[in-house]
Amino acid sequence: MASFSRALLHVRRSRSYCPWSRGLLSLTSSSSSSDRSSSSSSIARGVALLVAAAAGIAVSNQVLVSAETHASQTPHTSHLSHVPHRRAELVQEHGEQGYLPQAFVAELIEALDEERVVLDHDERAHHGKPINSYHPAVHIPDVIVYPKTQQEIVEIVKSCNKYKIPVIPYGGATSIEGQTTTPYRGVHIDMGLMKAIKALHVEDMDVVVEPGLGWMELNEYLKPYGLFFPLDPGPGASIGGMCGTRCSGSLAVRYGTMKDNVLAMKVVLANGDLIKTANRARKSSAGYDLTRLMIGSEGTLGVITEVTLKVQKIPEASVVAICSFPSIKDAADVAIATMHCGIQVSRVELLDEVMVKILNDANGTDFQVAPTLMFEFIGTDAYAHEQNLRVKKIAEEHQGSGFQYFDSPEDKETLWRMRKEALWACLAAAPHAEAMTTDVCVPLTRLADCITKSKEVLDASPLLCPIVSHAGDGNFHTIILFDPSNEEHTKEATRLNEFMVHTALAMNGTCTGEHGVGTGKLKYMEEELGYEALKTMKKLKHALDPNNIMNPGKIIPPHVCL
Repeated sequence: MASFSRALLHVRRSRSYCPWSRGLLSLTSSSSSSDRSSSSSSIARGVALLVAAAAGIAVSNQVLVSAETHASQTPHTSHLSHVPHRRAELVQEHGEQGYLPQAFVAELIEALDEERVVLDHDERAHHGKPINSYHPAVHIPDVIVYPKTQQEIVEIVKSCNKYKIPVIPYGGATSIEGQTTTPYRGVHIDMGLMKAIKALHVEDMDVVVEPGLGWMELNEYLKPYGLFFPLDPGPGASIGGMCGTRCSGSLAVRYGTMKDNVLAMKVVLANGDLIKTANRARKSSAGYDLTRLMIGSEGTLGVITEVTLKVQKIPEASVVAICSFPSIKDAADVAIATMHCGIQVSRVELLDEVMVKILNDANGTDFQVAPTLMFEFIGTDAYAHEQNLRVKKIAEEHQGSGFQYFDSPEDKETLWRMRKEALWACLAAAPHAEAMTTDVCVPLTRLADCITKSKEVLDASPLLCPIVSHAGDGNFHTIILFDPSNEEHTKEATRLNEFMVHTALAMNGTCTGEHGVGTGKLKYMEEELGYEALKTMKKLKHALDPNNIMNPGKIIPPHVCL
């Protein structure tokens, strides 16, 4: 089991790293330099093969999601009947779990099998520290379980509730704000074996999936049908985790966030009840909206076991354009003006000059080192080019220069790959640093002011702090690179993060546009929403989770009382 779970974690890390970041060159040692710039489809296929190989399962070339997920749809047969003595051995072998009831561990093994109940310290330590998060692992999980079926999750949660042991869902390991950390220890429910695509309704344009499936894997599956799922967070993110954080991405300006793209879910509540939040209808006014209650709940209300998603038609044509500006305010003003003109863009991304230089250095490109906007226009070929010309005119009216557009698939893929790998480019630029990645969001008309004020403070800091922004909806991120072993660095990074958040909140914005709360944004929740709103959240959580076992310590600050 140790080799399997290590391989699974390696897949997650490989999917999240760009080819040149920190020396992780590829999924296989034989990849050439040309292979390293291959498309996400190759990565997704490699991920599927590696995961399946780790589990000892064959993969069909025609199915690009992990093949073991299809096996998970058949009932699991326990292997404990012929090795009952292993229960006692397993508990005795790991004495540091001595405070866990032995009966609890035995129940987990009975529900799954001994190979999918992991007590190994190294494996738990890997899980304890999120890949993309600067938040320290105060404690590591006591146990990691790898369910294959919905019913297994029901049994796991029932046992956890019976013994009052925390439950933390674990998806792609890419969360930013410490959502998968275990401040109260507990059980990590790793969804790595629940990646099945259960049903695709092409004419209805929806798909039913398990929570461990990655969005990139899903899009590889959908592509032959002329469909795609339009949310694009960081590489490696899973559908369950995306629901948990209510994420979005660069396409949200056109297609909305996760809450706009989920039709229904199945969720296991704290007492082990399995609920369906809705049917597949595109709209419903039947009772409370349980779907949206669960989206953004970060595992604090239940464990997601199935998700029904809207999918979209792949556009007939697209054009990508870039343009440079003398200041970040000029660039933000153009993003705002573009939205006000009603131009149907699918992406409006803003990069400051610090980020442009980092991307140039990482990719060997020579884009002008200045605040830059990246646009994408979709539709018919004629329509996309027409919108491109309209935006060019707006940009030139705001001192834009060097306007270029790209319509070849290779050029477009290269540009968006560079943008998606911004975090890894930053880590490559500061190889001994850690990234404190933070995001805020403000009303569109306040974006220019908020990003300008933040940049003035960031530029004055001794730390490297590039900015990237989903400018079309007022959301921007800063990647603060610092040495966590240096107390002054840590204090400065924290100060910069707090300044950004307080500036956004003063403009009627939010402390997190798409990364979620986790533990990292807990201290800002009362300032943003007020105590009474948090008290209402606490009452909701207590009603659904009276024993507080579901990812405790997240979203609701500890000082909030019922």
